[in-house]
Order: sequence, then C-alpha cells, then structure tokens
Amino acid sequence: MILADTAHQPIASLLLAHGAGAGMHSDFMQQVAAGLCELGVNVYRFNFPYMQLAEQQGKKRPPDGMAKLQSAMQDALAQVPVNLPRFIGGKSMGGRVASMLADSLEVQGCLCLGYPFHPPGKPEKLRIDHLQKPGKPILIVQGQRDPFGREEEIAGYSLHSRVQVAKITDGDHSFVPRKSSGLVFEDNLHTACQQMVAFIGANK
Repeated sequence: MILADTAHQPIASLLLAHGAGAGMHSDFMQQVAAGLCELGVNVYRFNFPYMQLAEQQGKKRPPDGMAKLQSAMQDALAQVPVNLPRFIGGKSMGGRVASMLADSLEVQGCLCLGYPFHPPGKPEKLRIDHLQKPGKPILIVQGQRDPFGREEEIAGYSLHSRVQVAKITDGDHSFVPRKSSGLVFEDNLHTACQQMVAFIGANK
C-alpha cells in the first residue's frame, strides 16, 4: 500500500521511505509529508515488507536485507505517477536505500533525512563509498548533533560534489533541537522542507 499526500499545484513527486524503527505512519514521516505538500511536492509513503509485518503483528521486527529493501522501493516507485519529475528519498535507513538505488532508476535525484553515515558510537563503520563516486544529485539534510554523523565528522568525509549536505541547527537524528538552542522542532522541520524543495526545484 502506498499513501499519497498531494499538493495543490505540485512541481514534483517524492517517494519517501521510512527509517529502521518507525514506519510510514510515524509522526516524523507525517510531518515531513505535510510540510513538503504545503510547499508544492507530492509525497508518496510506503512501508517496507518487514514493517508491514511488524504493524500487522503488533511487535517490532528487524529490517530486511538491503536487496529486499531495494526491491520493495523499486516496487513502490512503480506506483508513483510519471506525469511530474520524480525523486526518491527517506529517513535514515530509507534514505540510505534510496541513495544506493537512485542511479539505476528513472528519478531526478535523492533526498536523505538524517543519513546514517555510521552506527552511533562506531564512527569507523562508515557507509559512504557510493557517496564518494559520481552519480545523480543527492541532498542530505542532517542535524548538527546527529549521532549517526555529526557536522564536524561529515566535514572530513570527502563526499563527491554531487552530494550536498544541508545542516539543521542543533538538530538530532530527527532534527529536534535542545531547548537551550532557542529553537523548536517546528522551526527545524520547516527549514528542512524548504531545503528539500529548493533542491527539488533546482534538479527537476
């Protein structure tokens, strides 16, 4: 099943995949979809097979292997209309899957929300090989404090010029700032959506 949030006068469509621990109905996924929709992007959400089972059974399940995740994303993209420029992307794990698939699909580019550059506490286990090579444009929207890849760490990764990194001030893995920053989540979410729409507009 695929969920569509449709804009009034859309400029493009985005297939948005969820992260490892929460599916397409999570608050974050709903808030991002609504924010992009308000700014003129149709957003299509879906659950990977393991998340479909988890929701049916009412208990958590580990993610599927990368091949199965990629296959599910390709199947979901086939349900996204081709009347507008199409992009793929996702939250954390979903963004990683999209970034590894984008070059082989009929899409204009990829958007990653909180890219999992490495597991928290394991900065040596990097997942960046494909981000250091040529390919389609990618936007990574990353909280400055994201434990999967902090701003100061990313600066040393030598990512390919096709990869843009947009920072979210004081944000964590889901863009939530500390109270001491003077910001609130809604501010950071709006900033993230604006950055995503600017990227889409430049590459559609």
